[in-house]
Amino acid sequence: MQDRLHILEDLNMLYIRQMALSLEDTELQRKLDHEIRMREGACKLLAACSQREQTLEATKSLLVCNSRILSYMGELQRRKEAQVLGKTGRRPSDGGLLAERSPCRGRVCISDLRIPLMWKDTEYFKNKGDLHRWAVFMLLQLGEDIQDTEMILVDRTLTDISFQNHLLFTEAGPDFKLRLELYGACMEEEGALAGAPKRLATKLSSSLGRSSGRRVRASLESTGGSGSSPVLLPTPAVSGPRYHLLAHTTLTLAAVQDGFRTHDLTLASHEEHPAWLPLYGSVCCRLVAQPLCMTQPTASGSLRVQQAGERQDWARVHGVLKGTDLFCYRQPEDADTGKEPLFTIAINKDTRVQAGELDQTTGRPFTLSISNQYGEDKVTHTLQTESRGALQSWMEALWQLFFDMSQWKQCCDEIMKIETPAPRKPPQALAKQRSLYHEMVLSEPGAPGGPGEGLLLQDNAISAEIRALLSSYYSDR
Repeated sequence: MQDRLHILEDLNMLYIRQMALSLEDTELQRKLDHEIRMREGACKLLAACSQREQTLEATKSLLVCNSRILSYMGELQRRKEAQVLGKTGRRPSDGGLLAERSPCRGRVCISDLRIPLMWKDTEYFKNKGDLHRWAVFMLLQLGEDIQDTEMILVDRTLTDISFQNHLLFTEAGPDFKLRLELYGACMEEEGALAGAPKRLATKLSSSLGRSSGRRVRASLESTGGSGSSPVLLPTPAVSGPRYHLLAHTTLTLAAVQDGFRTHDLTLASHEEHPAWLPLYGSVCCRLVAQPLCMTQPTASGSLRVQQAGERQDWARVHGVLKGTDLFCYRQPEDADTGKEPLFTIAINKDTRVQAGELDQTTGRPFTLSISNQYGEDKVTHTLQTESRGALQSWMEALWQLFFDMSQWKQCCDEIMKIETPAPRKPPQALAKQRSLYHEMVLSEPGAPGGPGEGLLLQDNAISAEIRALLSSYYSDR
């Protein structure tokens, strides 16, 4: 049965690759091939892991890879349908006319993710009851782009789950939907003596006394099964821990604010669920957005400007439309070198723009006026272009800017600051639980033939392989 599943899975991956090739989308094909390779590597490492931390990271990587592959499959299917409809001349089922104007794209960044916990009084304040731990991380999806946070351990000593990642999505529209999903795996607390090798069991049996030592030693030896293999050696076909969806929510443009804000979470588990975590039901984060119209010039060129209230000669300037301002420089080089402009004309949602052609005999045939209201005062600047085509280009850029403002709304009031995320690094090993076994030294470092030497060498080799795989994984993110 397992062989049949592998065959079906291979055929499915082959079909996906062939679809990507038929669309001739090399970038999407590259992403898909990368995730497929990472998925295959994660499956192999999952079967080889012997430490809990390694197994959790490998399982997390596998879940993220599966999510990305499914996302790319959906995008491939959409593009294939669009290609077929284009060749046959058919239209999508909605049949509506395409919008004449599309809003600009933008960047969306989420940071300072915190999820408060709600422990019982007896658990948090009185430290009573069984101590349980959870390994948790967040999966975030915007369109086909899927990103994940680091994995952290949670127990009743924490009041909230805090992720330090800055996650940046570079291809977002004003209608974006950012889905946040919290995943967790319950880690049942192992006994402080569980998994200790036989030499440690012998030491403990002699130090604890004859009767108590016999019971401890019997308990330790029973964890190794029949005793024919070392206790800590990995067993074949390790299934790995299972992550469960604990909570989720979807954030849109309405949630964007240049500050810390709280949003409701939809809980996906109950108290009887094996992976249940006492969540308060909310998530706190900073969600900001930068439309491209606010950070990149949308129009530039030579202009003659008559400033408000002046009827003298027109000033020749180099105009640059960027964000909510029309910057007027003395020379084009001044804009590149960062010099201060001669003056600036504000452009906002209340600005009024009107184009007009004056008499050709005046020598100034192509003009447009920009008016702003400041209280009871109305300030108007008149701009003159060199040709009809230049006038149309400036008018089109201004109307596009107004349209972008109407779509991105509060994101165009001022430029929100986005910190550039640091390059992702392979996750560090999770903090191990301290116990008597961890405090005892079984052999001197470097002593050949010491107890557990082969095991330690094997674990180090697996750790190196995992680090190499994860390093390759995060270097392409």
